[in-house]
Amino acid sequence: MKYVFSAQAMAEIPSETVICFAEQFDKIADKTLVEIDGATAGAVATLLKAKEFTGRAGEAVTLYRPSGFRCRRVVLLGLGDRKKKTADSYRKAMGTASRMTSIMSSGSAAVYFGTQRSESVYQAAVEGYLLGAFRILDYKTGENKRAKHRLNELQFVLAGKANLRRLEKSVRRGAIIAEGQMLARELTLTPSNLLTPELYADKVERLAKENKIQCRVLDQKAIEREKMGAFLSVARGSEAPPRFIVLQYKGGPAGQKPIVLVGKGVTFDSGGISLKPSLDMHEMKQDMAGSAVVVATVITASRLRINRNIVGLAPTAENLPSGHATRPGDIIKSRKGKTVEIINTDAEGRLLLADALDYANKFTPQAVIDIATLTGATKFILGYAGAPILGNNEKLADQIREASKATSERVWELPIWDDFRDQMKSSIADLTNSGGKVAGTAAAAAFLENFIGDWPWAHIDIAYVDLEPKGTPYVPKGATGFGVRLLTELLARWRKV
Repeated sequence: MKYVFSAQAMAEIPSETVICFAEQFDKIADKTLVEIDGATAGAVATLLKAKEFTGRAGEAVTLYRPSGFRCRRVVLLGLGDRKKKTADSYRKAMGTASRMTSIMSSGSAAVYFGTQRSESVYQAAVEGYLLGAFRILDYKTGENKRAKHRLNELQFVLAGKANLRRLEKSVRRGAIIAEGQMLARELTLTPSNLLTPELYADKVERLAKENKIQCRVLDQKAIEREKMGAFLSVARGSEAPPRFIVLQYKGGPAGQKPIVLVGKGVTFDSGGISLKPSLDMHEMKQDMAGSAVVVATVITASRLRINRNIVGLAPTAENLPSGHATRPGDIIKSRKGKTVEIINTDAEGRLLLADALDYANKFTPQAVIDIATLTGATKFILGYAGAPILGNNEKLADQIREASKATSERVWELPIWDDFRDQMKSSIADLTNSGGKVAGTAAAAAFLENFIGDWPWAHIDIAYVDLEPKGTPYVPKGATGFGVRLLTELLARWRKV
C-alpha cells in the first residue's frame, strides 16, 4: 500500500474516492457536511430526512459525482455520538469502509481529516482500514484466489499544513502495528499440517532475520538438556518434535534489563488422552495464538524501533494422543523441580508456560508478561469482549490497563486468592495441572504463579478474544491477533515497575 500525505481543500483532492467522517447529527451544521450537501444537490439533507444517514456508528453511504470536486465519489462514515466518540470510533468506521464496494473498486482513496489534530485518530484510521480489509487467500484456487481490493494508494489529507508531519508519523506507525496484528492473524490461521513446531520455528527464524532480531531455536535435545519436563510432557504424544523459540530484540541500552514476553504455542491441541469433543476441534490450530502475538509484537517493536530490550519466548508443541502420550494420573517434573500430577491432559498450556516462565529467569528480567489461549472459563467471564488479566504487581497491571484503554483491546483484572492456590495443590505431588471447572481462569493463573521468579508478572488469558465468531468492523470472522496492539502500546510507553 502506498501512502500519500497532503494539505488541501476537500474539493481539490484528486483521488477517485474521498472518505469523510460525520458525528451523529440531526441538522447539517458541520462545515464538511455543508460542503458535501451543496455539491450533491442536497443529497445529505435527503438522507437525513429519510434517516438513511445520520452519522450513527456503523453507518456508511456513497455519494457520486459531487459538483466542483475532483473525485468521482464521496464516502461518508458515521462516528456516532460526539460525547462517546474515541479513536476507536475512527478505527471501526474505517474497518467498515474497507469492505465497501465503492472503496474496494477504487484505485486510490483519500481520507479527509479536515482540522482534526489527534495523532491517535490518524493512527486508528489506518489501523481500521488495514485490519478490516484483512483476508487469507493462500489456500484458495482459481478466481477465488484473486484479491477483490483494487485500492493500492491511500492519501491522508488535512485542511492545513501545520500537522502534516504528525499525520505522517502517526499513519506510518499505525500501518506497522496493523501489519504486526495481521501477521499474528496469518500465523494463527495457518493449518496445523503447514505449521508444525518445526515449520513454525523455521518461519520465525526467517522473520527474525528479515527484521534483524536475534533468534535461537531449541530442538528437542536442547529442551531435554534444560530439563523442561512439563513442556516435554505435552509433546510426548506427537510425532512432530517440539521447538522452543527465543527472540531477542535489543532496542535499549546494553545494561537495560529486558521485558520478557511469553506466548503459548500449541500448534494443534486435540486435548491429548483427555480428547476434546470433535465439534469445533478444527479451531484448535489456533491454540498457538499467544505465541503468534509474542512473535508479532517483538517484530513490531523492532520495526518501530522501540527503545526497550525485549525477549520473546514461544514454547511450541502438538498435544496429541498416542501410545507415548502423557496419561491422566502421571506425575511429571518441571524445569524448576516442582512435580505436577496430570489430572487432565487438555490442561496442557500451563505446562508449556510453567517451564518457559522458569526459563525467563535466565534473562534477569525487569518484568514478565505471558499471553495464552489458556482456559475455556474465560467465555463465562468476559466472553468475546475482553481478556482477563492476573498477576502480582499493581503497577504493571495499571500499565496494561492504560495500554488497553489506548488501543481498545479490552482487559479486566481478576484476583489470585489463596482459595485458587489451594485448588491447584495435589495430595501426592507438589501441584495438580487442573483444579476442575470452578474459577478455572484464576486457578490456572495460581498454577503459573509457582514458576515465576522475583519479578513483576502478568498473565493475559486470550482464550476467546483470539477468535471472532461473527465479524466486527475491523475484525473479520476468524483469528483476531488480539494482544499485538495492547503489548506494543505497553512497550512503547513502558515505565519501570
